[in-house]
Amino acid sequence: MAKKTALSEIQVTLDVIGGKWKPLILHYLETAGTKRYSEILRYLETAPKKTLTAQLRELEADKIVKRTVIPTVPVQVEYSVTEHGRSLFPILDVMCSWGFLNMAGYEIKHPTCENTAEVRQLKEKRLRTLYEQFDADHLGDWPNEGTAK
Repeated sequence: MAKKTALSEIQVTLDVIGGKWKPLILHYLETAGTKRYSEILRYLETAPKKTLTAQLRELEADKIVKRTVIPTVPVQVEYSVTEHGRSLFPILDVMCSWGFLNMAGYEIKHPTCENTAEVRQLKEKRLRTLYEQFDADHLGDWPNEGTAK
């Protein structure tokens, strides 16, 4: 199998989870467990069937989700996250935390966090710790409150 070419390691990650629906599919399977195609489609509400099918196939090809065919009439298909796919959960958690702290101006249809002071403090602490571990020496101090748009 020929290797793919990527500009950077970030592109490798984006090739796997990039796309409007892939992170949401993975998050839904993470929080709700194994789901049928129709349940994923219903959760995503506005995802075109063709796009959802393509993105699920890509996630399966990358061994991020497992597709299980249930031999019923009509045939049912279930999707679950593989162990390899579970390694993406910390990335999704950081994305969720950042979104939670910067969701002003958005109406969240499927909130995953309780909007309380305690949860906000936890999310801020997680991001601050990650930021400091990342490289505070080169990036400077933690951004001031209210600087995120």
